[in-house]
Amino acid sequence: MADNPNGHASSHQPASDPLPPAATHHTGTEHKAVHPIGGYLLAPSPIKLNAGRPRLKLKVRNTGDRPIQVGSHFHFFETNRYLEFDRPKAFGMRLDIPANSALRFEPGDEKEVTLVPYGGKRFVFGFNNLVDGWTGDGPKPDYRPNASAAERRAAERGFKTSQ
Repeated sequence: MADNPNGHASSHQPASDPLPPAATHHTGTEHKAVHPIGGYLLAPSPIKLNAGRPRLKLKVRNTGDRPIQVGSHFHFFETNRYLEFDRPKAFGMRLDIPANSALRFEPGDEKEVTLVPYGGKRFVFGFNNLVDGWTGDGPKPDYRPNASAAERRAAERGFKTSQ
């Protein structure tokens, strides 16, 4: 057994260098990248967000005394209780803006927003816990089993609506 530098016996034999000599390492100059590394290749034409999706325009007013910011994928029906708009129409919808962006409403601001329905299975959980369930459309246009209970909870908890 050999002694290691700290004076303890060791049965470990040093292995050969696991890295090959520097001359065999890739320097990055041998290959030209066809695509930017880690980048995206985008079509030359402009990208259209939510193409072909139904849209809804609503007037929204901040009745509070503080700014309110709403993110792109927040369930708009469940936004801050001081935003006044037709909440039932916003059930199952989110802002029609790019992901990771938001709209800001200063106190007293009134803006028109565009909403689109959630995609996928349209289950919504969390936010202000007004729905915690399915927000999709059913076999009939007015089939929304969670909407009336969510509207009742919103009214009980003081969420403003212009309806």
